[in-house]
Amino acid sequence: MNQKRQLLIDTALDLFYRYGVNSIGINEILKVSGVAKKTLYSHFASKEALILATLEQRHVIFIEWLEEQLQKAEAEENIVPQLFAALASWIDGTDPKLGKFRGCFFINTSAEFSDPNSAVSLSCRHHKASIHQMITQYMPNTDPLLIDAICIMKEGVITAGYVANDHSAANKSIEILKRLRQSFG
Repeated sequence: MNQKRQLLIDTALDLFYRYGVNSIGINEILKVSGVAKKTLYSHFASKEALILATLEQRHVIFIEWLEEQLQKAEAEENIVPQLFAALASWIDGTDPKLGKFRGCFFINTSAEFSDPNSAVSLSCRHHKASIHQMITQYMPNTDPLLIDAICIMKEGVITAGYVANDHSAANKSIEILKRLRQSFG
């Protein structure tokens, strides 16, 4: 990949994640990256194209991270505790791969777009579906409703960690899901 293109994506992702997509203009990205406007537009036809590139990069980073985390569980029954322990590490800032915790980039970004059928919203939805699919692959013997509960609680943990600064949500979720799993059998 072209170095300047990658620099623009890295810079935009950092700024968008810290301050929000609509709060950051192209000129701020150019200023921080040191890349010329002409170069930016030779790589991205619009700000939306740059946003989509940042979403794709964050998706790849997050999916790789999640895969690494889930692989640490040696058995299916360890997936849930491993998943939520990994989320707790991210929220607490002890997992450097995802960077400083600012909530979910996909939730934050999709909240800034009112059209649920926009390319940005669809990209965010694709990310969430990919996570659901990965968790399902690691828990093939689990009731699909429990998988849904795990994914919904994962989203809740991330949101509670950011909005309410609740660093205990992940541990609470492990306990709640243990009880739900017993109910599902």
